Amino acid sequence: MTLSVTLMLLAMAAMVMINVPIAVALGVVAVGAIWITQGAHMLSNVALVMFDGATNFPLLAVPLFILAGGIMNASSIARRLINLATAILGFVRGGLSMVTVGASMFFAEISGSAVADVAALGTLLIPAMKSRGYSKEFAAACTSSAASLAIIIPPSIPMILYAAMAQESAVKLFVAGIIPGVIGGVGLMALCYFYARKYDFPVEQAFQLCRLATATREALWALAMPVIILGGIFGGFVTATEGAALAVLAALAIAVLVYRDLDLRALYGACVDAAIQTAVVMLLVAASALVGIFLTESQLPQKLAASIIDITRNPYLVLLLLNVFFLVLGMFLHSAAAIILTVPIVMPLISQVGIDPIHFGLVLTLNLAIGQQTPPVASVLIAACSIAKSDIWATTRANLGFIGVLMAVLILCTYVPWLSLVLIRLFYG
Repeated sequence: MTLSVTLMLLAMAAMVMINVPIAVALGVVAVGAIWITQGAHMLSNVALVMFDGATNFPLLAVPLFILAGGIMNASSIARRLINLATAILGFVRGGLSMVTVGASMFFAEISGSAVADVAALGTLLIPAMKSRGYSKEFAAACTSSAASLAIIIPPSIPMILYAAMAQESAVKLFVAGIIPGVIGGVGLMALCYFYARKYDFPVEQAFQLCRLATATREALWALAMPVIILGGIFGGFVTATEGAALAVLAALAIAVLVYRDLDLRALYGACVDAAIQTAVVMLLVAASALVGIFLTESQLPQKLAASIIDITRNPYLVLLLLNVFFLVLGMFLHSAAAIILTVPIVMPLISQVGIDPIHFGLVLTLNLAIGQQTPPVASVLIAACSIAKSDIWATTRANLGFIGVLMAVLILCTYVPWLSLVLIRLFYG
């Protein structure tokens, strides 16, 4: 069985290296492994296993949050949030880069997707930064790293996927991400200010209370969205999945009835984009269900846990090993694929060494946020480079300082569990 698992992983790696889609590679090797080890008669269960894997009710939140982000991008909601952030931070030297971080924090509270964050904000802020003298590499790096806050600050699509895979509460994971998300945002803003002083970035505008009041009034309904969504979820009025549906309804109502700037063509485009992104994620989920069945029957998770426990039972050393593993994995896999593929394998280890699964979920999410910034995959960084028309490797060099901030947050949250668990203990006992 160990030989079968090894061959399965090698075959999957080979297919990924020749640009076979990860979901297809997962499905092919899983079907092949089941056929070889259990016989062709077991293939009759393949469709049922994939269907069950993709119809997990909490996963319904994924397409809904993606659609909510698309509606915000297609209407003026995102632009109004940017104007508000500019009114608040524009008077600081290098304030436009800080506006990028601040706007990402606002947008993260609604979309839960770093790619949606880049698509919505990058098309507006990257050209603005370039026109004000920021290098295109810095503009792309700042926007890309700020967008990673979207998978740390609630709601978060990777957290929803982890909760589904680990059978944990998505709401508790959302709560765990609040403090680390704020720390990450403040850290990125501090770095932006350091670079602004170093490279003499401009001040955008003098602070004017009347401008702030106007921007706040224009963005008031947009600001109400995270209050409605997160207030409903954390208040126990709706589940995370129902909160995602509420996000779509709120975005539609505000864009159509209040701002009146969302036409049918733009709505159709947002729906198509959301459907495409959802199809990619759900195909991964369905294929991973096959892999999960095979790995469970091969007892690979239990064997991995036993081998690491033979080395150490210290939970902090185990977290160190897992951090290294996930940082490397994040360079080659998208966050959804990494979560779906690895969480069923490592959860027995997490349980045996006594690591809180909510704490581990946050650590995993932070690892994958960094993975979105590190080539060769670097999905969010590539999206930002595409908008900025910058070279990915030159942008990566400009991004090293921002990655350093995210790494500091990861280390802090890994070894100070209090940061992720204090609000959970306060709210849930």
